[in-house]
Amino acid sequence: MTTSGTDRPFAVVTGASSGIGYELAVQFVEHGYDLVVAAEDDGIGTVAERLRRDRGPRVDPVRVDLTRAEGVEELAAAVAAAGRPVDALALNAGRGAGGEFVGGTTLADELAVVDLNVRSTVHLAKLLLPAMVRRGAGRVLFTSSIAATMPGPFQAVYNASKSFVQSFAEALRNELKDTGVTVTSLMPGPTDTEFFDRAEMADTRVGSGRKDDPRTVAEQGFAAMLRGDQTVTAGSLLNKVQTAAGKIVPDKLKAAQHRRMAEPGSGS
Repeated sequence: MTTSGTDRPFAVVTGASSGIGYELAVQFVEHGYDLVVAAEDDGIGTVAERLRRDRGPRVDPVRVDLTRAEGVEELAAAVAAAGRPVDALALNAGRGAGGEFVGGTTLADELAVVDLNVRSTVHLAKLLLPAMVRRGAGRVLFTSSIAATMPGPFQAVYNASKSFVQSFAEALRNELKDTGVTVTSLMPGPTDTEFFDRAEMADTRVGSGRKDDPRTVAEQGFAAMLRGDQTVTAGSLLNKVQTAAGKIVPDKLKAAQHRRMAEPGSGS
């Protein structure tokens, strides 16, 4: 990766090969940013080519496994090699694992959720935020979820991981409030991406039900980031109702509702 003399702002987007991450990358290039886009699959190269062809920005793909500490370090090194200050950082990469914690999922699957959703988010923020704070400028967008507001039977580790991301984002926002760096948390609901197939949840009520358009979610998240909002519950009105209700409904009731939505076979 080489240094660019462009005056365009520069952003980093993780999990950018599909879904919300890809649509966030589209938002950035439509608003005049150059990008580093990262994902673990080889489709990230095709994404970069498409974004360059359609919009004309500089887009550098980094194929990297962020569940590994070495992968996070590799991405940070690629960002540093660009020789440009990071104006915006979208920490979007995430995954889920559906099924019973005891007997329904593997330990490897659950730890991969923790490593990607939690560990890599902390690690990459620790590496890239200091330079933004030293500059006194920048915008950070964390992709959380409305799942952060409730216990998640049959998605126990995923919901817990998103609760961590939500708390982490809000804490950083408070710490950085006088630095010129803003922190925004994007909270989508069920979205029409590959998430439910990859999490083996296609047969659940939530996996087979209505979902939001990832482009709409990304547009709302990007706009909230530019405004410097604290959080944005993206997508349908139902998501907003669930988030608001999550502040007053007891955890026991929220867990029971989640069970009805996420239990294997509930979609039939």
